[in-house]
Amino acid sequence: MQTSSGTSGSAVRVFDAVKALAFIGDLSMGQPTDHSIRTAWLAIQLARAAGLGEAAVVAVSEASLLRWSGCTANAAGFAEALGDDVASREAMLALKPDWANAIDPHGDVGAVLTPLARIHCEVSGEAARMLGLGGDTEATLRHVFEAWDGSGTPDHLAGSAVPATVFAVTLAGELEIFSRTYGLERAHALIGQRAGSRYPDTLARLVTGHAASWLAELEGADAASVDAALLTPQMTEAAPVELIADIIDLKLPWMTGYSRNVAATAAGCAAHFALDASAQQRLYCAGLVHGMGRAAVPNPVWNTPARLSQAAWEKARLVPYWTSRAGRQTGTLADAAELGSYAYERLDGSGYFRGAAGAALSLDARILAASAAWVALRAARPWRAALTDDHAARQLHEEAAQGRFDADVVGALIDAGPAQRRVVNPRAQTARLSAREIDVLRGISRGASNKEVARDLALSPSTVRTHVESVFRKLDCSTRAAATLKALSLGLL
Repeated sequence: MQTSSGTSGSAVRVFDAVKALAFIGDLSMGQPTDHSIRTAWLAIQLARAAGLGEAAVVAVSEASLLRWSGCTANAAGFAEALGDDVASREAMLALKPDWANAIDPHGDVGAVLTPLARIHCEVSGEAARMLGLGGDTEATLRHVFEAWDGSGTPDHLAGSAVPATVFAVTLAGELEIFSRTYGLERAHALIGQRAGSRYPDTLARLVTGHAASWLAELEGADAASVDAALLTPQMTEAAPVELIADIIDLKLPWMTGYSRNVAATAAGCAAHFALDASAQQRLYCAGLVHGMGRAAVPNPVWNTPARLSQAAWEKARLVPYWTSRAGRQTGTLADAAELGSYAYERLDGSGYFRGAAGAALSLDARILAASAAWVALRAARPWRAALTDDHAARQLHEEAAQGRFDADVVGALIDAGPAQRRVVNPRAQTARLSAREIDVLRGISRGASNKEVARDLALSPSTVRTHVESVFRKLDCSTRAAATLKALSLGLL
């Protein structure tokens, strides 16, 4: 096995990384892909109208954009509880009747949602910290589901114990969703019903008093002016693209580290073909972000152990389309996202979403497509076990012979073997885990239960539980998703 390692990764402007995460979050929540951007603009108006101060204006802008960045982390839990993680969250946000019907009607909905909220808040708060955003932004995200009357989650804080920025973000988001879904008059009524419970009555009155003029101004604003309004000083700094990849992969535990592996493999293959440094870097970034569109597809589709239905397959085919669309919203990530959207094209035109073929596929696109397949074949999936290197090589060679992959690219990938690149987020909190703790963390990060990890490592369940508790303590978190994100940022997985 040939392995490349190091700490060099890829960086973009924080604002572009945040907008990429906003796009992924909007897809995860079943929202239009400008929902978080519009929410951030409205939250800024509310914070200023309420006299919360410029520090709060910064926090609500950043937190509104990152509000759904924890959605991939709890997608598996939503799917387990409600079936379709995307549609159920869309219905929940719009307060559609009986949205929680999939949960036992005699059960406690709060008992189901509270642990999911904790996962979400830990991951989104950690994302803000890893992006170098301020403490107010992180605190807003870690409490973003709390309510004025203490009925929120996960900690049931109330009143002044909840940062005022939380209520500004919540109100702005509900104004955006309710007005778009039901019209302004109905939005006013819904906000009025929740005033004094979900958020302070005084802030709710500010919103209903200014909503019409704010929404009209927002409709007339162009994208550049909205971006200028949202950009904060912290978001002009640099951020690692690997963070986006890690958050993408949290949606499906069995994909932990997948995007990083595709990126390293594609970059290594580009070096074999003597592509210049900029081309190698573009391929590396494309590998990291090629799965952005995966957030739009419900987890049950990905977890189907048998052949997909036609309807499910059509949803899966849209993944690269959404990745391409994301590129148009993410500034300096645009080129990488566009290349990333070619990951499932095939030389014979049988790929998706474009059905591009032959000369329409650049060498970069051919390398990325073969790299994604090479990595995926050697990893376990719900519908099959992981293939051995030899079996995966035979399959790739067969598909190349059939005209689906570039034979020269396939040969180079297989000759090089698996590639890895250890990239550490410079803002990651250092933690020293033992080799056994890393083994246990690797297992639970891929969705295995404590009992399954115990069986695989020939340990007792109680020993595994002790290791998990130690990992959480050292990484300063309480959920598996947050531990996975932190461990990836440290290059441990």
